[in-house]
Amino acid sequence: MPTYRSIGLMSGTSMDGVDVALIETDGDAAVAFGPTGHYPYNDADRALLRNALAEAATLEDRDARPGVLAFAERMVTDRHAEAVETLIRDNEIDPASVAIVGFHGQTVLHRPKQGLTIQIGDGPALAARLGLDVAYDFRAADIAAGGEGAPIVPVFHRALVVAGGMKGEVALLNIGGVANVTYVADGEEPIACDTGPGNALIDDLMLQRTGAPIDRHGHTAARGRVNEATLLKMLAHPFFDQPPPKSLDRNAFALDAIAKLSTEDAAATLTAFTAASVLRLFPHLPTQPQLLIVCGGGARNPILVRELVMRLPCKVTTADAVGWSADSMEAQAFAYLATRLLEGLPITFPTTTGVAEALPGGVLARAAGSSVIPGRPQA
Repeated sequence: MPTYRSIGLMSGTSMDGVDVALIETDGDAAVAFGPTGHYPYNDADRALLRNALAEAATLEDRDARPGVLAFAERMVTDRHAEAVETLIRDNEIDPASVAIVGFHGQTVLHRPKQGLTIQIGDGPALAARLGLDVAYDFRAADIAAGGEGAPIVPVFHRALVVAGGMKGEVALLNIGGVANVTYVADGEEPIACDTGPGNALIDDLMLQRTGAPIDRHGHTAARGRVNEATLLKMLAHPFFDQPPPKSLDRNAFALDAIAKLSTEDAAATLTAFTAASVLRLFPHLPTQPQLLIVCGGGARNPILVRELVMRLPCKVTTADAVGWSADSMEAQAFAYLATRLLEGLPITFPTTTGVAEALPGGVLARAAGSSVIPGRPQA
């Protein structure tokens, strides 16, 4: 298989900014890491995205962009373009050497049971501005075929485990706004699902109570105590009894349960909730993982990592500790998924999203101005 130079982009449900990464890959087992970057949203950008989330809550047409959603989509597209342009400039990358850009966009609604997932971001506009082919809208095909549309990066997680020569049962826990796990065992298809809230509830609490966008390094949670009674009530949510595959909308859980707690105790309890949610998945796996590797923004929260170490009956480490990038892994994943689109390879599987059969995904926007869904006859 040929090797491609691909750039991936990710703006997660925590809405902190745009991650960008370059990799070289064949879309299978070969993955070599290149330069990465993070470009934070400013306060106005985040406020616009929060308004877009509120506006999207009532949508039934995934192509509709009423009101503030249209402005948010333009902003998201512009910020992602700036991220790619900066990565190319700062690292003296020849644009002609880049085969494709993988553009996830910003999720504003994810309701698979209603056959609906919406990621704002204009793929053709990004391709035109960059002068590069862009793969986008990765989740829609899976949703249309009856899958959950998430998690969508487990095939990349499996590639990392294989390339790293890891043996036995390994779980990768990605903690963004929502947390998800990929379970990889020798010779088996990956098993994956959302586990519960990641950083979203903690972020919402901090914004509501303090005006800060996040609990940086878990400092607020570190000053609080976990309210175990409240935690048990939150863990009684029926989602946790469902076997994988399963997925969540960012706003599937609310702050009502911790409303009467102090900010410090609320932050501690929500942090414990994210960790304890992961444990609730373990009975649904074929065997208990021997190793759990934490990536995503949550890997930067030592209090959250401590809760995972305390609550999980397996070894817990971070992506950085095994030579990966906790911060850039999802951006790298979308570079990898974009390459698989070029090769016509599947990105979702019955064991990851519940789709009936392994399925390719994504739409290809050519730099010259056309959009193509690979594998489908074009009008």
